[in-house]
Amino acid sequence: MSSACDLWGLRDMKLAVRAVFIGLALAFATAGVLLNWPFYRDTEGLTAYQHGDYSAALRLWRPVAEQGRAHAQHNLGLLYRDGRGVTQDYKEAARWFRLAADQGLTPAQVNLGVLYASGQGVPHDDSEATKWFRLAADKGDAFAQFNLAYLVRGGRAKPESLDEMARWLRAAAVQGDADAQFNLGNLFLSGQGVPQSDTEAFRWYRASAEQGRADAQNNLSFMYLTGRGGTQDFEQAAKWYRRAAEQGQAQAQYNLGNLYLDGRGVEQDEKEALRWWRLAAAQGYSDAEYNLGVAYDNGMGVAKDVKEAANWFLLAADKGNPLAQYSLGNMQMKGEALPQDLVEAYKWFSLAVLRFTPPDKELRDAATRNRDRAAARMTRAQIAEAQQRASSWVPK
Repeated sequence: MSSACDLWGLRDMKLAVRAVFIGLALAFATAGVLLNWPFYRDTEGLTAYQHGDYSAALRLWRPVAEQGRAHAQHNLGLLYRDGRGVTQDYKEAARWFRLAADQGLTPAQVNLGVLYASGQGVPHDDSEATKWFRLAADKGDAFAQFNLAYLVRGGRAKPESLDEMARWLRAAAVQGDADAQFNLGNLFLSGQGVPQSDTEAFRWYRASAEQGRADAQNNLSFMYLTGRGGTQDFEQAAKWYRRAAEQGQAQAQYNLGNLYLDGRGVEQDEKEALRWWRLAAAQGYSDAEYNLGVAYDNGMGVAKDVKEAANWFLLAADKGNPLAQYSLGNMQMKGEALPQDLVEAYKWFSLAVLRFTPPDKELRDAATRNRDRAAARMTRAQIAEAQQRASSWVPK
């Protein structure tokens, strides 16, 4: 691999652009953590709502809700929850949801469960949330099934069996819920609650990706890139990375940049690689920040500018990126682009040593050697100061 620099005449490893494809987004997530039912159809009031006349919707739904009609009670609860036509009031929202939920209205059961799970308008109570989600999930509601799986996944709901999370996710996924499909793909990839199967992971990622879920598109790209679950296809990998990247998915932007760097599935183009890395870096994606640092350090696709390289390395190093920490250590030991500072160099090398993983043994050994070279030129007080800085450092 390659060096940001040679150290005092000694040959050392030079750091290259990191082109490892960080392919998988495995977070169990939705746009709003838990899924909520929207307004239940109630023609007159819903028409007013859709036209932005929330006061009219309130006026139409309230008398019907007070007469005990569950659909109107549910919709009134949503108005209070969202503060539309009324002052936002979660407690009042919970009251109306409960009135409808007690009548067995599935959307109200789901939305009341969300309030208990989030502690809005009612005391936070995962057991109560689970109760309402189960009532709706047993009736086949995909929102409730996903939310129940979410609570089980986080250890917030006691599972009936070890595979309950997978069972509820599958139930929601087969109904076409894109969030459930994405997360079911993750379970098959890792073998959690289901037999490990790249083929099934690929299938569910694709189903979710085709509905536009960016994380699923990113993961599907990784499957195409590596050939897991199907045939290796760089053009398909680039296609799905692009779809996710255009939605702002930082991991996909970074990976699409890597494809342009290597010319895999797309025509090789360093400037296009940098464009996508910049978009990912703008979201704080540290591998993209590091790659931009290397690009400026080497004059790759841009004019060589070691000060700009140092700025990008610092952004990534502050987030805990060991390659950037190693590069900064080199720069500060040599006084290249940054003032020579052996204490800071020692700190960055020490942090890199801790963060390089076992497969990065060669890099970790290089960081260790450079730290020791810096120490040989430092006083005991300086070493103690550097060690204190490293031990008290926290990622930004």
